Amino acid sequence: MSEAYVQSLARGISVLRAFDADHASMSLSEVAQKTGLTRATARRFLHTLVELGYVHADGKVFRLSPTVLGIGYSYLSSLSLPDLAYPHLRELSGRVGESTSMSVLEGDDIIYVARVHARRIMHVAISVGTSFPAHATSMGRVLLAGLDEERLEAYLERQEPEELTGHTVTDIDELRARILRVRERGWEIVDQELEMGLRSVAAPVTDAKGRHIAAVNVSMRVGTENARADKIKEKILPRLRETALRIGHAYRSGAGLSLPS
Repeated sequence: MSEAYVQSLARGISVLRAFDADHASMSLSEVAQKTGLTRATARRFLHTLVELGYVHADGKVFRLSPTVLGIGYSYLSSLSLPDLAYPHLRELSGRVGESTSMSVLEGDDIIYVARVHARRIMHVAISVGTSFPAHATSMGRVLLAGLDEERLEAYLERQEPEELTGHTVTDIDELRARILRVRERGWEIVDQELEMGLRSVAAPVTDAKGRHIAAVNVSMRVGTENARADKIKEKILPRLRETALRIGHAYRSGAGLSLPS
């Protein structure tokens, strides 16, 4: 054990960790027994935690107070959005067996900020920092759909969309219509507009005000079972939207929201 190890701090933390779903409220004797501390030591730690507001005392019974949540919130608020997203993207990738990604809008492009590879399905290697034109990607259209009318029209007015494949939408009116459709239904499928053989579906990650702060997607190789239209809507899309909601919730929980008093 390191010389820098503070045994009293470790004991105090052990008292906090003694409370769980099966031991939401405990007496002094129960806390002492569960932590292996003497009653006198357990009493000192409990009353210190009461003074600090982390534990409530109700007669001879002790329980955690909501203030203890602040410890977890401090951790969450120190994480970036990609840090928060990765566990959810990994879970989604495992559930659907496909690669998953998250991106943000930067100018007229999307920038990948997180990616979980299930298999190599694109000729172009994608990693964090890779950018693509927003108009030709499912995540790009989801992010564009989150712009207000003025910003969206400004984007469309300056576009001369590049035809990346024979499927790429380059007509501005059609592109506008597809973006507005995303606003209505909350998701987008792009079929081989970025690269031949690649199909992807995306959904928005929103903040507390409903703004699109990022987009997540699942990408599939055309010709595989998951890339079939019925499979995307029945299997992929519900899990994708659930993941986007979870990431948004994790972001909102760690974004400096006030704790209930």
